[in-house]
Amino acid sequence: MSQKRRTFMGQILTGGIGLGIGYFVGAKKEKSYPKDSKKNTVSPYKEGLAISTWYHGIAANNAAWGVISSGGNAIDAAEQGARITEADVTGKSVGIGGTPDREGKVTLDACIMDKNGNAGSVSFLQGIKHPVSVARKVMDETPHVMLVGKGALQFAKEKGFEEEDLLTAETRADYKKWLDTSKYDPIINIENHDTIGLITMDKNGDFSGACTTSGLGYKMHGRVGDSPVIGAGLFVDNAVGAATATGLGEAVLKTCGTFLVVELMRQGMTPNDACKEAVNRIADKQNYENFQIGYIAVNKAGDVGAYSIHPGFDYALHKNGKNEMHKVDSLVK
Repeated sequence: MSQKRRTFMGQILTGGIGLGIGYFVGAKKEKSYPKDSKKNTVSPYKEGLAISTWYHGIAANNAAWGVISSGGNAIDAAEQGARITEADVTGKSVGIGGTPDREGKVTLDACIMDKNGNAGSVSFLQGIKHPVSVARKVMDETPHVMLVGKGALQFAKEKGFEEEDLLTAETRADYKKWLDTSKYDPIINIENHDTIGLITMDKNGDFSGACTTSGLGYKMHGRVGDSPVIGAGLFVDNAVGAATATGLGEAVLKTCGTFLVVELMRQGMTPNDACKEAVNRIADKQNYENFQIGYIAVNKAGDVGAYSIHPGFDYALHKNGKNEMHKVDSLVK
């Protein structure tokens, strides 16, 4: 190849590369988005609130409100509220006294998320009554988001958590009775719900959330649901709002449920409409006849919404000086 031809080809290649770089840089600029949609530039609600799934949310809300009303932050409120439910031995779906799996083991899942998008999670944790507080330690004191199984237990013990038997006399007796048939029928409904999801908003207008569960009763050993998964059982975006889920975790996992709810609110949907659309996404693709899903959500203005597949789902809301239960509209009437 002659020198003249080499020079000509070099100019073409250089020009082409330059055009390519310019194209991609230009494309990147064209596809950039504003940090805050005009739909979400609202004044944050600064009176504080706590909202949580099911009736056990009343006591959890009270504990969370104790933190918020004294000027505390949302993340501490979320943790303290969830701990109340974990320590309640009368509940069979969270913490100590939770219904065991098919092997007779109580295995716990939990996550927590703060206003900055920091998150911590533990899954398949045994022998520790307060998995939400272990998840908080994962968030605050490690570079990770999730620890599981024996690793989560080792970490918890290193942080001073005491290992204990989480079966109560009642749940042990129930398990022995279940062994007579060993029927594996993971139907989730009002009689067999499995989670407390708690969203808190402090008086600075900042969000946090927590989600904790013992999961499906008599599940397969090793099963993990949506509760410890960020974007499934819980999601917080402080510029937009927060959402949490309860019910059959597999259905929520398949649709990234709470992330979807928050993203729909980002696009301008109300919390109620966002929860409804997330339920519809499940109903469009899955046979929902025998399982329940419920979502609750709050936006930056302090507006609250909820929706479920079947009747029977309710939530507790501590707002404007009242801590009350609210029934939820459902897809199936």
